[in-house]
Amino acid sequence: MLNWLQIPLPELFAVLAAIAFAAGLNVYATVASLGLLGRFGHLPLPPGLMLLESWPVIAASVVLFVIEFFADKIPAFDLVWSALHTFVRVPVAALLAYGATRQLTPAQQLLAAFLGALIALAAHGGKTALRAAVTPSPEPFSNISLSLSEDALAVGLTWLATRHPYAAASIALTLLVIIMLLARLVVNALRALFRGAEKELAGRST
Repeated sequence: MLNWLQIPLPELFAVLAAIAFAAGLNVYATVASLGLLGRFGHLPLPPGLMLLESWPVIAASVVLFVIEFFADKIPAFDLVWSALHTFVRVPVAALLAYGATRQLTPAQQLLAAFLGALIALAAHGGKTALRAAVTPSPEPFSNISLSLSEDALAVGLTWLATRHPYAAASIALTLLVIIMLLARLVVNALRALFRGAEKELAGRST
């Protein structure tokens, strides 16, 4: 069982990386999972995260998760919902990382919070970009399937981080690399598109 106070620093950051990625996908599922794991003794939470074990926090997280479960599966509206949650998922991921590292130095805590926010932002950005690509599809099944996969990944990654931190971090890191590669491909494609349009306009003007 994971002991937050005795865990080696690399393993601790591996746990936090996976949890931050999960929070970037679905922050309410992540918080509820941590709270329930702590509440029923499957994961002793560090002092900075003990609040997550309280029933009010667990209940609020579950209710918000249920709301997001349905809101996240409505094409077009899910993009608005995701955009608004940029201001929820990223700060909460930073707070989780900061609270979980209370035993470290203030500088290490700030570093953990910064990395947590950065990883959550990347996961959130990748999710939003993928949703934007899928939303125009006329059938709803692709959007619903994608949303269910994100929910399952958030819960599964949170649980895996508490049992096999390095495996969970490896999955999160792999997904982050894919997100960055896809983002680069999208940017390059847009640049090529604009360059082609400029050349065509220049050719017509001459």
